Amino acid sequence: MEKREEGKLGLIPLVGLVIGSIIGSGAFSFPGDMAKKASAGAIIIAWVITGIGMLTLGFVFQNLSNRRSDLNCGIYSYAKEGFGDYTGFNCAWGHWVSSALGNVSYLVMLFCTLGYFIPAFGDGNNLVSIIAASAVIWIVNGLILKGVKTAAFVNVVTTIGKLIPIIVFIIVSIIVFNVNIFTADFWGGMNTSISGVVQQVRSTMLITLWAFIGIESAVVLSARAKVRKDVGKATIIGLLGVLIIYVLISLLALGAMKQAQLANLKSPSMAYALELMVGKWGAVIVNVGLVISLLGAYLGWTLICAELAFSASKGKAFPKFFLKENANGSPENSLLVTSLLIQFFLICAFFSKSTYQVLYSIASSAVLVPYFFSAMYCLKLAVTKETYTAGEENIRLRDMAISGLSVIYSIWLIYAAGLNYLLLLTILFSAGIIVYRKAKNEAKLVAFTKTERVVASIILILGVITLYLMITGKITVV
Repeated sequence: MEKREEGKLGLIPLVGLVIGSIIGSGAFSFPGDMAKKASAGAIIIAWVITGIGMLTLGFVFQNLSNRRSDLNCGIYSYAKEGFGDYTGFNCAWGHWVSSALGNVSYLVMLFCTLGYFIPAFGDGNNLVSIIAASAVIWIVNGLILKGVKTAAFVNVVTTIGKLIPIIVFIIVSIIVFNVNIFTADFWGGMNTSISGVVQQVRSTMLITLWAFIGIESAVVLSARAKVRKDVGKATIIGLLGVLIIYVLISLLALGAMKQAQLANLKSPSMAYALELMVGKWGAVIVNVGLVISLLGAYLGWTLICAELAFSASKGKAFPKFFLKENANGSPENSLLVTSLLIQFFLICAFFSKSTYQVLYSIASSAVLVPYFFSAMYCLKLAVTKETYTAGEENIRLRDMAISGLSVIYSIWLIYAAGLNYLLLLTILFSAGIIVYRKAKNEAKLVAFTKTERVVASIILILGVITLYLMITGKITVV
């Protein structure tokens, strides 16, 4: 039996962290976002493909968590162990910055939603909103300093709070569901505003794949789990729960209201859809739930973000400064830098909307890189038979097939992000070279192998070229 440690995270907090990290603001906009892109039939196909892809990725994290339980530095450690220090660093660096930028979007959306109740917040990007959002940054910073377990408990509470209006929406949608409305234009042939079925599926999947960012949250905090196997369980349980919720939200809405009506709703469309179904209180309860959801997602991702930098420092990829913990076991310096980074990006969002969009576009693509290398490492273990015994041949072949599918799916995700976003990543990774060299110098280690030096040089050259193309307007991010 595995040893349990006091003050660490059990299965329920880990599951809450996975669900809370995945479900942010996107779920509350699904009804309208999906209806704008596709018909019911295409949405079903998109969910089947996305569901299979994400379940294979969830299996990868579960399998790696169980087979390499000695790797306690999250998904960064999988890339490092399988493909070298520099690859591991880029995964950690990209994931960390991505998480910080994602939190900025949560803050902007939070005060945009509060603008429904308090008009002074406007669209969440005015001076009043930025000041209030800054207060949230440092309140959450203080909460996490009280201890990771305390923060995880609050995350579980906010996760429950965000699920209540979603469940209400699902129940009401079931009650008013009309099969004739759902099947009226099942493949979208009568709707001239959307493309053919294949294009519908492709455009809808771009929405669904972003909705699952955060699947790795339990793995990131694996070192703080009471029981190591709970990390894998939490990943799969959380993923399946979120998948069911997402499918119900997007499909039931198409049977409760006509597609064209849903497509024209303002964001968050769930609020306005429920308002049309049951009256004003429907919009109120959904908007309150969205506020809770965003607060919970922000808390969960701040916790993950701080842990990412702390774990990378523990693995000597980030400077030693990030290693300091306070008396409550919270990564004090890592959290401080994370909060300062979020604060900086929040100010950027206020002064230059276009700059914020560029930064967030880079970050959204960056998080896909560690997904790809985690899938590759899981496949590598199965191919090389590492960690497998002679009696596990059938299990090894099964793992090889599933991790292979996950690699293919991860490549598709990177491809779907688009060439411009991939080029923008080179700017992010170029900036990281300075941090990586400092960490290696502190550890008195050689920074790059010959191969890594070539890779770093190519990244740096592409980063400079991409920056020039951005300045001259030849590369733009929409």
